[in-house]
Amino acid sequence: MYRSLFFAATAMVAFPAWEAAAEVPLTGFFIARETCPALQSIRNGTNPGEIRTEPGKSYPMIAKNKPNASHYFIEVEGADPARRWVAVDCGEHVVSADGSSQPQAPGPGEERDSDTTRAEYVLSVSWQPAFCETKRDKAECATQTPDGFDATHFTLHGLWPQPRRNAYCNVPPELSLADKDGDWDRLPEPKLSDATRHRLAQVMPGTQSNLERHEWIRHGTCFPADSADEYFSRAITLMDQLNASKAQGLFASNVGGEITGKAIRDAFDESFGEGAGDRVRVSCKRIRGRNLIVGLTIGLAGEIGDEPSLADPIAASAATDPGCPGGAVDTVGTH
Repeated sequence: MYRSLFFAATAMVAFPAWEAAAEVPLTGFFIARETCPALQSIRNGTNPGEIRTEPGKSYPMIAKNKPNASHYFIEVEGADPARRWVAVDCGEHVVSADGSSQPQAPGPGEERDSDTTRAEYVLSVSWQPAFCETKRDKAECATQTPDGFDATHFTLHGLWPQPRRNAYCNVPPELSLADKDGDWDRLPEPKLSDATRHRLAQVMPGTQSNLERHEWIRHGTCFPADSADEYFSRAITLMDQLNASKAQGLFASNVGGEITGKAIRDAFDESFGEGAGDRVRVSCKRIRGRNLIVGLTIGLAGEIGDEPSLADPIAASAATDPGCPGGAVDTVGTH
């Protein structure tokens, strides 16, 4: 009896009752994309030791807080307590620690379509007004205006070779360390033509905070292109097609309103072919009581050449976890 009481008590310590009620067990790993708080309690926001995730690092996965999760329960070595909650938008749930596959996907691409393969790249795009809700100190957010390009169009976060461990190719240790520390002003400026730099400034507002330096050092150095100019030019071409699609039209026509994940997937199907929406993951973040769509990640596979067609690499990639079921399309300005 005493032994049973002991185990019941320890279980309550590991999972506070209110957080464990709808908890869903998971296997695999969590790979952090960002530096995020690793909380002991979601409700109270407690974080003993001020523990934060490290971008690119994998953590054993334990569970998610509910079927439509806002947080994952992970194990952080060296933390006390070691088991912590981290927001789902902070990273990805994968089967293996190298990030080689995603367990929440409908299954290996071959089971769904014999002509598809696991994502070889991820096109990550942002909805800038939502991003800027908590980043007003960034230059690109301070200069945002309601009539600006990024008020009604998707913006480029990055084009990422997969798996996620495929990063910092032939990059000197001092530069990768500076990047991981967030010291992007210490990174070298990518060599771009005037035309590419001008186009990139529009579609990637984060260039005002040296985002292009980070993206080139971490991801672009592993992309099969001869130069930074080629890497960014191809990403810009993909973004141009995305911003001329029904998906962009859906967001632009619903600024200030809400849209569903299904509506987003349907818009991708209409613009890029049947099944394209299954390659799109919707990322949301709850900010001041509102569930905001902060961005999309789009799985791609195959060659991304000088004049790539976005439809082709989307069709060649495997389906992925759809992400959040929908949310608000934010307007410019803090709300």
